[in-house]
Amino acid sequence: MGVRFVQVGLPCLRLGSAALIDLSPLRESRSFRLLWLGQLVSLTGTQVRLVAIPYQIYLITGSSLDVGLIGLFQAIPLISLALFGGVIADRVDRRRLLIVTQIGLATCSAALAIGTQFGFANVLYLYAFTAIGAAFSALDGPARGALTPSLVQRDQLPAAMALNQVLFQTAAIAGPALAGLVILAFGLAGAYWIDVASFVVAIVAVIALVAPPREERVHLPVGRALVEGLAHFRANRILFGTMLLDFLATFFGSPRALFPFYADRVFAVGPEGLGLLFAAPGVGSLVAALTSGWAKRVQHHGVAVLLAVAAWGLAIAAFGLMNDGLFIPALVFIAIAQGADTISAIFRSTILMTVVPDHLRGRLVAISSMFFLGGPYLGQVESGVVADLVSPMFSVVSGGVATLLSVVGVALWAPEVLSYRTPAPRGRGP
Repeated sequence: MGVRFVQVGLPCLRLGSAALIDLSPLRESRSFRLLWLGQLVSLTGTQVRLVAIPYQIYLITGSSLDVGLIGLFQAIPLISLALFGGVIADRVDRRRLLIVTQIGLATCSAALAIGTQFGFANVLYLYAFTAIGAAFSALDGPARGALTPSLVQRDQLPAAMALNQVLFQTAAIAGPALAGLVILAFGLAGAYWIDVASFVVAIVAVIALVAPPREERVHLPVGRALVEGLAHFRANRILFGTMLLDFLATFFGSPRALFPFYADRVFAVGPEGLGLLFAAPGVGSLVAALTSGWAKRVQHHGVAVLLAVAAWGLAIAAFGLMNDGLFIPALVFIAIAQGADTISAIFRSTILMTVVPDHLRGRLVAISSMFFLGGPYLGQVESGVVADLVSPMFSVVSGGVATLLSVVGVALWAPEVLSYRTPAPRGRGP
């Protein structure tokens, strides 16, 4: 059966009878297309940097714990500044805010490149610019997440969320794979310079897009605005439950900080194999996102999140049991895990964008980012500490088991997650 386009409500790509990803947001919205393409390039560069930093620290110290501490320096700014980033995103021109944050991130990558090229980038230097970059990301994420729904029609939100997963995971494949080659050919400084160039492309794309005007509102003082966002979040158990589940899954089940150890000591595959380990999650996620056309037919989004997170936990535990000679199966399990996480992310994002009004969206996206970014970053610390106290294998396997227990715990604590059904679309725009 060949690949063909058919018309069923919205244009979808189909393979036989199974619907693949809906491309209509990219076709119909020039601004969404610009934002999407610019972020695809910048995230690819970011993924190159995110391989280079842990590898550089591992070369300097040889310690998985020191690599895991990267997550702490990322998590503190992201968690402490995310809510303020959400308040700012709900008050200012989100497009202009993205331009400022992208310039800041490019500057951090340039500092990493210069410090590495001239030989004064020690571990503390790398930690410092990791933290500064995370601070800019805390402002960038809420603005980008809150802007996206205003660029597409309401009934295209699931498709837009799936397309965002495609760009995340395309970057997660291309960036790490490119990183291994770049580090071998041009060194660590070359990897950071590529990240700088990628931000230039993203800045040009954001400048060129046109965002629709927003409704004029009287803004509350910062403190009251924060309280308003938190109150809305606390009152909505479906949001709280799904975000908490994502945090627990990525906190316990993120083996990223142990990839350098596995590449060096378990599989003995060098920088090229390390790049493949970092790229494998993107492969699984990309496959899941490209075959996500079925997601728009699912009504029980909460149940879908629970099942996807359980699959993530099982695959992570299986990866932890791999040893020498099983590098390819290890890559497969990592890909399966991240594919399951992508399915979870599509449904979680759709729930968030559906139930939150525009004037609160920046703050709720910020709260969401505290969970889905804080989990894996703090999880790097957790996995590094457990690996140091017991063993890397125990760290990974126990994390997968803890994820499965988290699924059961959230389902019992928040039955709203089990009963949630997505509402019918309400016409044009969110």
